[in-house]
Amino acid sequence: MVLARPKILSEADGDCVGIERIHGRSPVLLICEHASNALPAVFGDLGLPSEALSSHIAWDPGALAVARILSEALDATLAYQRFSRLIYDCNRPPSSPGAMPETSEIYAIPGNKDLSPEERLARTDALYVPFHDAIRGLIRDRRARGQDSIIVTMHSFTPVYHGRERAVELGILHDEDSRLADRMLEAAAKAPLYRTERNEPYGPEDGVTHTLILHGLSNGLRNVMIEVRNDLIADDSGQGVMADYLKGLLQESLDA
Repeated sequence: MVLARPKILSEADGDCVGIERIHGRSPVLLICEHASNALPAVFGDLGLPSEALSSHIAWDPGALAVARILSEALDATLAYQRFSRLIYDCNRPPSSPGAMPETSEIYAIPGNKDLSPEERLARTDALYVPFHDAIRGLIRDRRARGQDSIIVTMHSFTPVYHGRERAVELGILHDEDSRLADRMLEAAAKAPLYRTERNEPYGPEDGVTHTLILHGLSNGLRNVMIEVRNDLIADDSGQGVMADYLKGLLQESLDA
């Protein structure tokens, strides 16, 4: 017997993928997997208090805002996930326990406990598959019109994790292909506005480079993951300063 899959997105929820500046001329293709803390209506609040749903466990605060400023400044296409990573973390493959986590930092997530195979597959089909298919489509269309693609994923991280303060302010992350990351780190060393480190506060061993592997390494495209400490981009001013700094790092690195 084939069990019916639960419905994830309603017509009112809309599409899971947001795409802006689709015809941007920059080779940079910005991706923001953790852009939103919105939950599809069918999930309610997942059994979580409001403070949890507004915290970093549900999304990357400030990441989309910085990505949007960068998108405008560079004339770069931006693709982002419109729903919370608590439903599906699009920077994790379906086989990863972190794709639909039962716990995150200090919070148990009741709505994710003991998901059936059908429930997991429904979330994967509704959120993960169309999100990454959309990015594949963008890369394919750009290639068809002779436009290069350089994958840049935008994230933010909490300044305190499991009670431990993080001194790093800006992380430049990469997997096996460090071409772009190397250039950005060299540029940051010449203009050290923020404490910038390689593969911090996470690295490939933490499973955070899934999108880079899926769309960068697999296509031979230069790629980098940017992690910004979220207290630095909590308001318009901080977001603008960070975006301007990252624009400079990217432009110098691409010119090199």
